[in-house]
Amino acid sequence: MTATQDELTTAATAPTPEQVGANYDEFGDLYALTIGDVGIHIGMWVPPNGRGSVSTLGDLANLAQERQTEHHIDTIGLGQGEHLLDIGCGTGGPAVRVAERSGGRVTGITVSRTQVDTATGLARARGVADRVTFALGNAMDLDFADETFDAAMAIDVFAHLSDRRQGLRETWRVLRPGGHFMMSEFTARGNPTDEQLAAYTRTWCCAPPISPATALELAETAGFELVKVENMTESCSFTGEVMGLLYADRHDEIVARYGPELVAQMDEVVPLVRSFIRDHLGYYLFLLRKPR
Repeated sequence: MTATQDELTTAATAPTPEQVGANYDEFGDLYALTIGDVGIHIGMWVPPNGRGSVSTLGDLANLAQERQTEHHIDTIGLGQGEHLLDIGCGTGGPAVRVAERSGGRVTGITVSRTQVDTATGLARARGVADRVTFALGNAMDLDFADETFDAAMAIDVFAHLSDRRQGLRETWRVLRPGGHFMMSEFTARGNPTDEQLAAYTRTWCCAPPISPATALELAETAGFELVKVENMTESCSFTGEVMGLLYADRHDEIVARYGPELVAQMDEVVPLVRSFIRDHLGYYLFLLRKPR
């Protein structure tokens, strides 16, 4: 499909920012129980362009997210005193870790009020609240002046947007010339059933995934140039498998949190999501740059 066709599909099926925020407010605990509570993003089970092995579950989900966060920090390369915008900051773990390692400043935005509160508390607890702040914010309508930030990142965020192009334009606008933007993107592969696709978009409160070529085309038309791209589909697929295992292992906790009626609905959806992620979902990390 062309970028225009992908955008039309996204606009017709993507949730509003308010729906995404309400979804994370309601189901943030579920995501934490099933994919790890360090960063609420895909974990790095397999190093980029390489193969690895994992043998136990336990805290492995959190370990994978920590490893992925460290890779994000290495990729973005924020310098001491520089200012990073974390678009879709989640519960704040990656933003806090960026500040700790780089000595820079981080401003995080999210559409979830619960995440703002949790992330702010984490920054205080880790002693970086003077350099790391969080607020409600819409990626498609950023409340910042032009050329405010030295760098930006958006991890597992743009899938939620009803207008990816506008989100990219806004990111480009608030970056200083020469600034890097690191983003992950879920991409389509294979031919899923309508039932699988519906289960995935419902569970993640997102639009259908786009092609890698469309992701690059949208970034380029927004004014970015490509620095690097990494295929992390293997880690994404493994995360889907771990989610299914953790869902089964922590089923009693999930029932206690959400009630048997809602969990009965989840029981029908989870196998479909697991098979969709395993067989039909790609995952790429893009490092982009705003030209000087």
